[in-house]
Amino acid sequence: MTAPLTPPPPPNHQPPHHAWQAPPPGYALGHQEDGPGMKTELREAAVITVATALGGVLLGLLWCWLAPRVPLFSDGSAVYPRDLEGEQSIGVDGTFTLLALGFGLVTAVVVFLVRRRGGIPLIVALTVGGILASLIAWRLGIWLGPTEDVVAHAKEAGKGVTFDAPLVLNAKGALLAWSFSALLVHLGLTALFAPRDPDPYDQPQLPDGNPQS
Repeated sequence: MTAPLTPPPPPNHQPPHHAWQAPPPGYALGHQEDGPGMKTELREAAVITVATALGGVLLGLLWCWLAPRVPLFSDGSAVYPRDLEGEQSIGVDGTFTLLALGFGLVTAVVVFLVRRRGGIPLIVALTVGGILASLIAWRLGIWLGPTEDVVAHAKEAGKGVTFDAPLVLNAKGALLAWSFSALLVHLGLTALFAPRDPDPYDQPQLPDGNPQS
């Protein structure tokens, strides 16, 4: 019998760690251990969308209350604006836009404080929720404001009597202000304060150059 050419490994010898070695138990490829699963993210996104959309009710109430009124009058045959050089119509759009920007900021801060993370489902939730909230606020403000039947309102007010025009949102781009503000603020907060994923290359090294497991 001949002796083996390769001596046996020492008792405490550990095989070198290779990149293709099987991951430890409980580790899932493509999944962070401390991050929520996709089902959880989708559930949270749905809740955020609904909660944000419901916030449109408060925006609509504030818009109806704070927006300037456009004065009109009737001469018995037609309706005319009382102040031809007035900027009330611009103020109506500006009030809605400023309120929507503020609501978007608050929404982003609250969502970040609760969630503390980003992600595509959350971005979609803030975008869709902001648009739905703006649509709800727009229609609610018009419904709560002066009647849209200007002719009937003029007849009820009488000839030469000033009455308020219905709320009209001429700048339809204001409907995107909530979503724009929420996304911008949330992305900024996430970039500045969200926890960072660990760097796989920033690990203690063994004498043979392999990362310590």
